[in-house]
Amino acid sequence: MHITDTVIPDVKLITPKVFGDDRGFFMESYNQKLFNETLKGKFNFVQDNHSSSTKNVLRGLHYQIQNPQGKLVRVTSGEVYDVAVDLRKNSKTFGQAIGLVLSAANKHMLWVPEGFAHGFLVLSEHADFLYKTTDFYNPLAERCIRWNDPNLNIEWPTKDPILSDKDNMGASFKDAEYFL
Repeated sequence: MHITDTVIPDVKLITPKVFGDDRGFFMESYNQKLFNETLKGKFNFVQDNHSSSTKNVLRGLHYQIQNPQGKLVRVTSGEVYDVAVDLRKNSKTFGQAIGLVLSAANKHMLWVPEGFAHGFLVLSEHADFLYKTTDFYNPLAERCIRWNDPNLNIEWPTKDPILSDKDNMGASFKDAEYFL
């Protein structure tokens, strides 16, 4: 497993070791001991989620104001543009966003720590998106920031995504609740 800092140093790009030949491939998608040692923390994942979406579906930007979730995300089928936004008011990167392509082909994973909003846009005809979380889903604490808020300057690869009603009603960044 190789871990790379992104432009937001707390968000990490993870490239697993992949062993492949003409039969296919093998990779270790998660190893708690290695993950904790490499990120110098003690992470405990409590929930796994699987999202299946079609082309141009955008999910996000979601976060939980209580029970904040760290997320280890990856794509097992297709390709997405994955985004994390720093909502930690006292952070040097507060309000900054990072966007990367995750795909079944590149096998990259992204570590999105607690205190970030997260979302993704499906670039392929279909995508299966898997993520582990460090806390349980709490619908009463869930918040959403508008995907195209001009204060965030996210360069989404579409101008007209398919959104849920909830995501279409996301708050503006300046009206959002932040983490202290």
